[in-house]
Amino acid sequence: MFSHIMVGANDIQKSKAFYDAVLATVGCEPGAVDPKGRCFYVTKTGVFCLSVPIDGEPACHGNGSTFGFAAESTDVVDAWHAAGLANGGTTCEDPPGLREGSTFYLAYLRDPAGNKVCALHNVG
Repeated sequence: MFSHIMVGANDIQKSKAFYDAVLATVGCEPGAVDPKGRCFYVTKTGVFCLSVPIDGEPACHGNGSTFGFAAESTDVVDAWHAAGLANGGTTCEDPPGLREGSTFYLAYLRDPAGNKVCALHNVG
């Protein structure tokens, strides 16, 4: 459904370190920074990008927005969460785990710019 997702970052290198770590747990190669200073993670299913906002204003998170990454197991979700915490992310919502009344095993973090991101494995 989606071709790409781009999120704002105030410090590309700090955000790249965070995303290199968490996305490695779901099988992504480290991001590549282009001549304009944007960082791209390219996969067969889409592209995830980091960019300093082009309007010159600071990057900020979207209240109510979450970007979710598919994980192949609950162990990958846990590794994703641990990698994020070790690389500048902050925990938010409940601890990693199965959500009551669902088959979704989730972990949530805020990235260095405050964007809310998630890893999800459907155990059903």
